[in-house]
Amino acid sequence: MTPTRMRECLALMHWTQRGFARVVGCSEGTVRQWARGRLDVPAPIAQWLEQTAHYMEENPAPARTPVQTS
Repeated sequence: MTPTRMRECLALMHWTQRGFARVVGCSEGTVRQWARGRLDVPAPIAQWLEQTAHYMEENPAPARTPVQTS
């Protein structure tokens, strides 16, 4: 997984690097190094992130609807 693709996946899911670090159980510093290309994203995490991003692309969140008041 390229650093650019990792950032694209996180943006698609509206995740910050901090939030992603919490989800995968690693430090924010490690995620920053992945995002900068200084470390490779481990294959199991990259695969999971791609699968999750693909699901979100295929199943976007519902559009926000205006609240009706009486």
